[in-house]
Amino acid sequence: MAHSRFVKDRGLTARMTLVMFLLGLLFVVLVVGLMAVFRSPGLGLLIGVAGLGLVWWQWYSSDTVAMKAMRAREVTPQQAPELHGMIDRLCALADMPKPRVGIADNRLPNAFATGRSPERAVVVVTTGIMQTLNAEELEGVLAHELSHVAHRDVLVMTVASSAGILAGTLTQGAQYGAIFGGGRRDNNNGLPVWLLVLLVSVVTYAVSFVLIKVLSRYRELSADRSGAYLTMNPQGLASALQKITGEINTIPQKDLRATQSMNAFFIAPAVRGASLKTLTSTHPSLEQRLEQLARIQAELGRPAL
Repeated sequence: MAHSRFVKDRGLTARMTLVMFLLGLLFVVLVVGLMAVFRSPGLGLLIGVAGLGLVWWQWYSSDTVAMKAMRAREVTPQQAPELHGMIDRLCALADMPKPRVGIADNRLPNAFATGRSPERAVVVVTTGIMQTLNAEELEGVLAHELSHVAHRDVLVMTVASSAGILAGTLTQGAQYGAIFGGGRRDNNNGLPVWLLVLLVSVVTYAVSFVLIKVLSRYRELSADRSGAYLTMNPQGLASALQKITGEINTIPQKDLRATQSMNAFFIAPAVRGASLKTLTSTHPSLEQRLEQLARIQAELGRPAL
């Protein structure tokens, strides 16, 4: 975790370390499995090197890719003085480097943080969220996003997604079969090579998918908690989450689908009418988040001993 005054979360640190270790192990298993399927160490290593290149590219270009996906632009203090002023105050309060600031012209009320390091991070808000929330609520959202930057969980999520992307690419390639030798069969079990590659890739994708979703839900609760303690105003964030969720439910599905690739990074997913309690959810349920914030509010409201 980067140096800051955000509440330390050892549970988040432990989960990020475990997920990165398991995904690294999964990557090794994938490469070894492909070596066994192709009976060619050279080809397996080539795929491994390509995978590492993908991880590096995800890490290096994470902020640029996310900004382009949301058609966001970086803004200066002169262009968005109130937004910059709010982030300046929160960064001073948290004792952390100030990230770049971006705005996406989108009616979807949302925000996200991304970047390969606190020094390269960017916090982006949509025009929709700026129109929906008041200053107190927006401060709660920004504190939540800055917590992601300080905890470095944005970086872990970005790198972790590389395993799923690599497995997904192999899965799509295996479905064509031809690039893996067509109908050529493995000598041991008679199964086509493309089918074996498909099975290895699907298992890799499924495991990485579950690991990322579990980490994603915990990191959102951690950011809610850290942001609430920083501002000492959990009710502001709770009110923001309720407004954001309510507004998302009024947006047409076709508009939501256009941004759903960013769901894991949004403060609230672009999903209508879902309880978000399933295994595939990127976020904890709204009820769970509000309950945690209510407990923090009660704790902060108690007289000091």
